[in-house]
Amino acid sequence: MLTYQPYTIEGENRPNGAVIICDHATNTVPDFVNGGELGISKKDMARHIAYDVGALGVSKRLAEKMNAPLIYSNFSRLVIDPNRGEDDPTLVMQLYDGTIIPANRHITEKEINLRKDLCYRPYHAALETLLAQRENPILLSIHTYTKKLNGYAERPWHVGVLHSEDERLSRPLVPLLQSHSELCVGDNEPYSGHLPGDTMEYHALIPNRIHALIEIRNDLVKTKVNQREWADKLAPIFAEAVKITQAQEA
Repeated sequence: MLTYQPYTIEGENRPNGAVIICDHATNTVPDFVNGGELGISKKDMARHIAYDVGALGVSKRLAEKMNAPLIYSNFSRLVIDPNRGEDDPTLVMQLYDGTIIPANRHITEKEINLRKDLCYRPYHAALETLLAQRENPILLSIHTYTKKLNGYAERPWHVGVLHSEDERLSRPLVPLLQSHSELCVGDNEPYSGHLPGDTMEYHALIPNRIHALIEIRNDLVKTKVNQREWADKLAPIFAEAVKITQAQEA
């Protein structure tokens, strides 16, 4: 019998100082969570509510292009969201973008702790171990977002750079992206880069590691070809931003 693994690391020994992170990589529901079912349709499980569509394909190609390690989760954000603090009320979502999550509606503290122990905590422990193996690692977290949430206006940005008070990487990265005239670039769009207790706060802000969170609109990276194209476009831009940041830190 195969043992469930809540995360995957690729290229652990790649020499680049950057580490690529993909928090919402898959829509996997482990068997120990309601028998592997959340009670929603396959159509909903294929939507952004369950995972970041296209993010894993971009992350894999980007890590290869940059010769950097990649770590990604292997559980749906609807099982438990690794990009939330342990005490965040949205850690296990009961309703998301108009869809009720039956398996989460009456979830107990015991069930939440089980998901923490078997999914959330092992992922974050592995990420911290990967970062601790490197001197002054730089974190690049890859996410995607939907063009339009129910009841809201369409979002025009193709790609956004999210950050909070640490702008060491975002400061050069935003104008480098904006230099590509075909891109509509969001600076802390489509939403703020500060979320207390999230991956970037825990693994970057608190330990003072250089970082940025990248959001790509998911309709632009639905296919493997699109994901490859975006990764190939972003890799040299990220490399230049990292180079500038490292020079400023020296």
